[in-house]
Amino acid sequence: MEPILKGRVRVLRPHETKTLLEQGIPKFEHQLLFKALLYTGARYIEVERIKENPKWFDGNFIKLPSLKKKARQKERWIRLNPRGKEIVSAYINSDYTLPSKITWRENLRRWAKYCNLDPNGLCPKTTRKTWESWLTFYYGTRAEIPQSQGHTDAVAFQHYLNFPFTESDKNNMKEFVEGWI
Repeated sequence: MEPILKGRVRVLRPHETKTLLEQGIPKFEHQLLFKALLYTGARYIEVERIKENPKWFDGNFIKLPSLKKKARQKERWIRLNPRGKEIVSAYINSDYTLPSKITWRENLRRWAKYCNLDPNGLCPKTTRKTWESWLTFYYGTRAEIPQSQGHTDAVAFQHYLNFPFTESDKNNMKEFVEGWI
């Protein structure tokens, strides 16, 4: 099956995510960062700032001030499912220092090659685009999804509704997205 690309950014299928986590990413702290990026759907810089500001996480949601000067939302509440709450808590309490975005991109591509996945398009944006596309495919066009991601409905509809996921993908997404709504 061809990799899913949105522009030049790779969107992972659930089985590809599992393969990366189980066979490709060797260190626990790298797996934790990957999961924190995935389950929050946050930008790389936002995940970095969440670690620096643990009080933003109240145990259920992350209250994230906008980092963009022209943002329409001055802050947003990142909704987490039960698994995401555990991951974020572990991530915030870890001693792990994030690598640069360039190093992270190169790591993702190296790990993909190691476990025989196509590395094309893997980058720090991959987890964010993957998460929002999964939520949209699994739960439909609910207002909470773009709000949690910091997008308008128009952006969400334009960018996240037309991915070639299968029913098998949807069944495999369940273990990741269950409990988000």
